[in-house]
Amino acid sequence: MSDVVARTPRTSRRLELTLVAMVVIVDQVTKATVRGALPLHGSITVIPELLSLTHVRNTGAAFGVLNNMDFPYKTWVIAAVALAALVGIALYASQLPPGDRGARVGLGLILGGAVGNLIDRATYGYVLDFVDAYWDSYHFWAFNVADSAISIGAVLLILDMMRPRRHVSHPV
Repeated sequence: MSDVVARTPRTSRRLELTLVAMVVIVDQVTKATVRGALPLHGSITVIPELLSLTHVRNTGAAFGVLNNMDFPYKTWVIAAVALAALVGIALYASQLPPGDRGARVGLGLILGGAVGNLIDRATYGYVLDFVDAYWDSYHFWAFNVADSAISIGAVLLILDMMRPRRHVSHPV
């Protein structure tokens, strides 16, 4: 029994780190493929009137916030804020109980997505987005694998927070 308990934190951390690595790898491979296959603003229709792959660059923050705004050291300011958030999320993840699998998976996805986008921002000065979902004339913000992982991870965290908890009473 003590072996199982002793291995649980290590197994949980391994799950998180594997998720982070998988998200970063898939994110960077898909972005490299788009960079090589599509010129900037080039587009390939996947499902007519619903989904295209379109090469766009987001020089702003999430959902294009600050994209059209220019100020000195913008790339470095946004990267520093992203890095600070990444450190905060990693610290929070390190405090989670090993059995809190839903939150751990959510945080692994969020961390992987944040690292993937931070690599872009630090390397290129922008984040490459390419999934263009639309209906009629309405276009959702273009996004990438990292953004998807962050969104799914956030939903998992919210669902985990809403889950009823069993309270363990501790003797005095």
